[in-house]
Amino acid sequence: MTPVWLLPEYLEDILPPYAAAAESLRRRLLDLFDSYGYEQIVPPLAEYLDSLLTGAASDLELKTFKVVDAISGRMLGIRADMTPQAARIDAHLLNRHGAVRLCYAGPVLRTRPAGMLASREPFQIGAELFGYDGIEADLEIQSLLLAALQVAGVPDMRLSLGHAGLFRAMVEASGLGAECASALFVALRQKDAPEVARLTAHLDSPWPTGFQALPELYGGAEALERAADVLPDLPAIHQALDELTLLLAAGGDTQMGVDLSDLRGDGYHNGVVMAAYAGGQARAVALGGRYDGAGSVFGRSRPATGFSLDLRQILDCLPQPAARGGILAPHVIDPALQAQIQQLRQSGERVLVELPGQAQYRNESGCNRELTQTENGWVVQPRSLSPAV
Repeated sequence: MTPVWLLPEYLEDILPPYAAAAESLRRRLLDLFDSYGYEQIVPPLAEYLDSLLTGAASDLELKTFKVVDAISGRMLGIRADMTPQAARIDAHLLNRHGAVRLCYAGPVLRTRPAGMLASREPFQIGAELFGYDGIEADLEIQSLLLAALQVAGVPDMRLSLGHAGLFRAMVEASGLGAECASALFVALRQKDAPEVARLTAHLDSPWPTGFQALPELYGGAEALERAADVLPDLPAIHQALDELTLLLAAGGDTQMGVDLSDLRGDGYHNGVVMAAYAGGQARAVALGGRYDGAGSVFGRSRPATGFSLDLRQILDCLPQPAARGGILAPHVIDPALQAQIQQLRQSGERVLVELPGQAQYRNESGCNRELTQTENGWVVQPRSLSPAV
C-alpha cells in the first residue's frame, strides 16, 4: 500500500531553511523588477484552456494539466507557463497603447518534468515587456536578466543567445513544409546533424548548406562572422545577426556566447532567444526572448519580449542556506520580559517563547541565543546547543 504521505513523482515540499531562502530571493527579485519599472501581476492558477493554449502558446498543450470546471462545464487548464497569462492581461485588461512592463512570481504545474532532476512544479519568476518592437527592448530585458542572476548569486553564470527568427526566415524562404519544419526544429534543438542533413537533402541550394551549418555556428563574435559568410543572403538573416551582435556587445564582462541552433523555450518565440546557465548545471536556469504577436488571440497583436527564471532550480545551484537562528525566551509572566520580546521582534529579531514542558526539545528551535534574567534585567546571551537536562 502506498504511504499516504508520499508525493507524486517530481513534486516535492520546500522545507526549512530552503523555504525562507526561496521567499527572500523572491522578494529581492521582485524589488529588482520594480526598480526597473515593472509592475507586478498575479494571474490565476487555472483558467479556461482556450486562453492558455491558443495561438503562439499551443506548444504548451502536452505540458498542461486539464480538468473540467464543475461550474461552467468547460475545460480548464492549470497553468504550465505564466507568459501567456501576462500577454492576456496586457492585451485584454490593461489595454494601454505604449510600452507595458509586467512581472510575476508564482508556481506553475506541468505534466512532465523538463529533465531527470527537474520539478513538475517550477516556481516561475519573470518579467515581460510589451508594445515595443525595437532592439532596445531586448537590450533592456537582457540587462534585467543579468541583474536578476547577479542578485540571486548564481555562480559561474553564462548567457547563450540565439535567434528563432533566423530559423523561421530560412524555413519560409526555402519552401519547407510544415511537418518537415517541425521535425527540423527538433533536430536542430538536439543538435542532431545527421537528421538535419536528412531532412534538408531534398531542398535546392543554398538551403541544405544553410540549415546544416546552424549546429556548427556557436561561440563568440567570430561565430556571427562565420554565419554572415555561410548562411543564405536574406534581409531577415542580416537583421538577426545584427541584433545578436548588439546584444553580445552589451553583455560587458558577463560570459556570453551565441548558438544559432538554440531553439529552446515553449515554441512561441520568433526573435532573439536567451538561455542562462549556472556552473555545474546542464539545464538552463532561465529562458527568454522575443515573441511578437502576443495577445493577438485576445484582440490586440503586440510586440513582446521577456524572460522567466525557475526559483527552485536556482536554489539548487546555490550553497546550502544557513538556519537563521533566533532568541529563546522563557514562558514567564513578566511585563518587563514581554516588553523586551516585543522590542526585539520590532527590531527584526526572531524570538521564540518556549512553551511549558518543551525544555528537552529546545535545540530543535535552532535558537543560538536566549533571554536571561540578570540583576540588570532581561539580557540576550549566547546559549549552548548541548542537550537540556
